[in-house]
Amino acid sequence: MKTTRNPSAEDRALAIFHRHGGMLRTGKALELGIHPRTLYALRDHGRLDAVARGLYRLADLPPLAQPDLVAVVSAVPKGVVCMVSALSFHGITTQIPHQVDLALRRRGNIPKLQHPPLRIFWFSGPAFGEGVEHHDLDGVDVPVYSAPKTVADCFKYRNKIGLDIAIEALRLCRRQRKATVDELMHYADVCRVANVMRPYLEAML
Repeated sequence: MKTTRNPSAEDRALAIFHRHGGMLRTGKALELGIHPRTLYALRDHGRLDAVARGLYRLADLPPLAQPDLVAVVSAVPKGVVCMVSALSFHGITTQIPHQVDLALRRRGNIPKLQHPPLRIFWFSGPAFGEGVEHHDLDGVDVPVYSAPKTVADCFKYRNKIGLDIAIEALRLCRRQRKATVDELMHYADVCRVANVMRPYLEAML
């Protein structure tokens, strides 16, 4: 008589991960019935990777294309990728991000994340809500400001990130045809930097 092996706690936990796209936060894993001891055992045995604190992913999945962005938006779902991180995402900067720039609505809670490092920008009103694109990165919905919105944001925060970065982003955005003049000026109006940005834009036309 053939016997059927009962699945172990680790097998059941891995099956749960597979059913939910391969990545879960600790709270969600516990809610789905995975014991903390099982979760940590899978991590220690190399069957789960800790993408960030409290965020686990099946180790046998292909590497993440944008691991830092995925980790941040999974931990801070109300944020939007902005500034240099968004410029890099759109390919309109020569800067190499050493942190993830994230926009949050003013008066929001400051997220606590050990890795990757975060730089928070506080937005309000239309400046927060307009120009948000949603990109599917490795099965995760990652909100990123569009190229023209990001250029306008960089001019708005030029004293913090550097005017040279904003001007370069504007030049590359136009050269790569990532936005029309009307789109750029629309977001310049939203960010209240039209008078600042217009002379640089006119010089490039």
